[in-house]
Amino acid sequence: MNGHTLHPLMIRAAAEAARIARGVREEHLDGPTPCADFDTRSLVNHWVLYTAHGLEHRARREELPEELLMRDVTADPTWADAYAEQLDRAVATWADPAVWQGEVDLGGMTMPAVAVAQMVIKEMVVHGWDVARATGQQLTAREDLALMVFDVIEEHAEVYRRYGGFAAPVSVSATAPLLDRALAASGRDPYWTPARATP
Repeated sequence: MNGHTLHPLMIRAAAEAARIARGVREEHLDGPTPCADFDTRSLVNHWVLYTAHGLEHRARREELPEELLMRDVTADPTWADAYAEQLDRAVATWADPAVWQGEVDLGGMTMPAVAVAQMVIKEMVVHGWDVARATGQQLTAREDLALMVFDVIEEHAEVYRRYGGFAAPVSVSATAPLLDRALAASGRDPYWTPARATP
C-alpha cells in the first residue's frame, strides 16, 4: 500500500477514533479495558499520545516532547475535543505525498514511513475498539480498513508479543467478521465486555 491508498483509511480511522473519544464519560475512566494492564484512563492517555500527537510527530520526523509523554490528557474535561482537533492536524500533515517517502526514526531503529503510518492506523482502530468496548460503544470499520488492520497485525504480531504488546492469539471462527479475526490475532477477545474483565 502507499500514501494514496492509506490516507483515506487514516481519515476514516481518525474520524471513528474521535467519535468514540466523545462517548467516554468521567465515570468510565477508572474502569477496566480489554488491555489487562490498562484502566480506561491510562489507555486513553496511550491512545491519544500515539495516535494523534505521535502521528503528527512521526510525519515531521520529530521526537515526542517529554511534556506530552507525562501528560494526563483526561485531566482536561475537553480532552475529547482536543483529541479530535489534534487528529485533524496529524491527518492533514500526512496529506503531503512527500511525508510518505523515506524512513522514520523510531528511536534506535528506522521503518519506512508507509509502515509507520499503517501501524498508527492499526493503533487507532484496535485501541479505539478497546476504548469503545470499555465504555459501552461500538467501533465501526469498513472491510478495507479492517483488512489493512488484519494484515498489519498478522505481519507484526510476533514482534508485538515479544515486547508484551499482544497476548497470545484468541481462537475465533474462520467465518468471523474480519475485524473480529484481527482483534483475536492481537490477543483480544472480540466479545469482551467490562462484566467479563478479570477482577
